[in-house]
Amino acid sequence: MTRLLTVIFTVAAIAASTGLAKADEEFNPLLQLFGGGARSGAGPIPRTTVSYPNNYAPGTIVVDTKERRLYLVQNNSQALRYGIGVGRDGFRWGGVHRITAKKEWPAWTPPAQMLRRRPDLPRHMVGGPDNPLGARAMYLGSTLYRIHGSNEPETIGQAVSSGCFRMVNDDVIDLYNRVQVGATVIVKN
Repeated sequence: MTRLLTVIFTVAAIAASTGLAKADEEFNPLLQLFGGGARSGAGPIPRTTVSYPNNYAPGTIVVDTKERRLYLVQNNSQALRYGIGVGRDGFRWGGVHRITAKKEWPAWTPPAQMLRRRPDLPRHMVGGPDNPLGARAMYLGSTLYRIHGSNEPETIGQAVSSGCFRMVNDDVIDLYNRVQVGATVIVKN
């Protein structure tokens, strides 16, 4: 363990001294890998493998809004279970869609109906650690909804969004790396 820590600190020091480290540690993928950044790490609901008997193909995503959990179906009646934030009252929905796009550190442009409710919001935000879409986003069909990261990990397990599904950045990166464009997403309301 001591040797591993020495390697980690050495790599981080090299990154910093060669200019690879950015002022914002969370936005730097090298430092993310080694746990840097105030907002990285496990969220309030740990990701876990669970028994999940079902008839879905492996790679299917099942969002259970009442349970506030997202399941990535695996082989052998198992799934990876993630904690999520869901739509608040009046913003929950259900249906079947596919992931139509995936983006790393996505930009965010609030939709017109959100701007009517919240005129104080910026009209556009570039991707980065302060962006409310977090580290990754997976776009659901032709809807305005996404499965995305969050810069507010305390909202995971809560009903607070305008219909999107929020995950802590570590979890959304994990899911993003496991699913493909075209994956089926089943949202149970």
